[in-house]
Amino acid sequence: SGLIACKHSLPSETNLYSTDPGEIAEGQTLFTGNCSSCHNFRQDGIGPALAGITDEAPRDWLRHFIRNPQGMIESGDERSKELFSKFKAYMPPYGHLTDLQIDEILAYIHTQKAAGKPSGGLDTASLADPIPDTIPPAGVTVNMELVAQFPATADKAPLARITFLDTRPGSSDLYVLDLRGKLYRVRNNRPEVYMDMARLMPHFINQPGLGTGFGSFAFHPDFEKNGLLYTTHSEPPASAKADFGYADSIPVTLQWVLTEWKTDKPGSFPFKGQSRELLRADMVTGIHGVQEIAFNPNARPGDPDYGLLYAGSGDGGSAENGYVSLSGSPDRFWGSVIRIDPAGNNSANGRYGIPPDNPFAKSGGLPEVYVYGFRNPHRMTWTHDGRMLVFNIGHQHIEAIYTVKPGQFCGWPIREGGFVINPYGDMDKVYPLPADEPAGMINYPVVQYDHDEGNSICGGYEYLGKTLPALRDKIVFGDIVRGRVFYADASALQPGRPAQIREWEVAFNHKPVTLAELCGNKRVEMRFGRDADGELYIMTKADGKLYRLTRQENLN
Repeated sequence: SGLIACKHSLPSETNLYSTDPGEIAEGQTLFTGNCSSCHNFRQDGIGPALAGITDEAPRDWLRHFIRNPQGMIESGDERSKELFSKFKAYMPPYGHLTDLQIDEILAYIHTQKAAGKPSGGLDTASLADPIPDTIPPAGVTVNMELVAQFPATADKAPLARITFLDTRPGSSDLYVLDLRGKLYRVRNNRPEVYMDMARLMPHFINQPGLGTGFGSFAFHPDFEKNGLLYTTHSEPPASAKADFGYADSIPVTLQWVLTEWKTDKPGSFPFKGQSRELLRADMVTGIHGVQEIAFNPNARPGDPDYGLLYAGSGDGGSAENGYVSLSGSPDRFWGSVIRIDPAGNNSANGRYGIPPDNPFAKSGGLPEVYVYGFRNPHRMTWTHDGRMLVFNIGHQHIEAIYTVKPGQFCGWPIREGGFVINPYGDMDKVYPLPADEPAGMINYPVVQYDHDEGNSICGGYEYLGKTLPALRDKIVFGDIVRGRVFYADASALQPGRPAQIREWEVAFNHKPVTLAELCGNKRVEMRFGRDADGELYIMTKADGKLYRLTRQENLN
């Protein structure tokens, strides 16, 4: 980039954007690393499609917006307010980029000319507000206390990227991961590094993408005896041959890897042991990768589900980038929850087993697939009575929770929640369900909300603790971006008949507060966790804080 910087010269007013191939190539690299999680050039995503934007908006406006979008919105800038009104989320600021780097990104974007959005609408009218009802208050406030401040893993914002909390069998310790490669043990409110993925895996990357890096972990339920731990992480394209790949004509932005680790001393700290790769999958973009991995906590030794590992995979951004056939089918890895036996060896690569009761174990689909038809199955959990829930992050309109059974199709990319979407047309639009749809063809959500209320669903658990009676028998979840916290009655979950959602509130030091106020950012990046006693925690990802929900403040 130093050579490129030396060649850089300000373009004239008649040619605002550089045409230098080196600068455009550098801009493409920067775009992939910083922008591609939310933007592409074909369909709106978390943010607008950017093809043609350099012909529509002034260059100085684009520069200023990239640097400080929230400031532009709050200053009253009309174009900024219009974007916020449509997408209902604050873009992160990119103040760490130099003027040259921003201009290189814009030079690359300028090469992508608008071709118009894909046509092919449906005969019926689209729904501007698919769920008109608003979420009512629950009249419940829960106090939080700060448990831990996690170390900065970067010298620029976001300073930390904590995203996932779980426990180890036989221990009350909490384990929390940072996407940038650290797995911490939290004991006596002190986080200490248990596993350093960035050191253990030489090809480890945590860019591009908001979810790229150390994705998830799961201790085997018999960890105290067998010392087995499972992780997911991302690596560059072609780091090794993928077990799940596709045609060479489709791009590969990164790979997700599922690994088994074995330690000879399960109680030792920090982790020391050997690794064994179970599977590897190519991804079209840096978004919607492999998400949570988990064991069914209700399964006991001797049960058919005991020791079987579940893993949720998003569609890799394939649908909104025009590769519709990569998801929505039982013979595809992407957009599914898979279920494997790490102790077996009858998979295609011989590194894990296919449970004989998997729905497609013998025919009809990929033998690993348990349930499919998700855009981004971000989190999964099980209720105390055995129901499996999947929390799916939607596209432009619908965030949803599904109860799932083996072999079910949950709709994506032809449904967004309980609404029709056309993946071959304008994916900004959703439509009512057809009146003549065969019963049981699609498994519809048990809970859903639209983007008037939030942007990205955050799962989520059934509350099993004792300190918060108002949350008993509730499925607790929230919105990642806005930091709102919700619940629905666990007894009211019926596919296709979404349960009533209610919003509860949080307090800190017994004073009501929003998570946005607490973390000082309107883009909250919230996650939930649950400990061995069933009590709940909230993480605010970017500032690296972990809170415990400690006490119910009041009930109306």
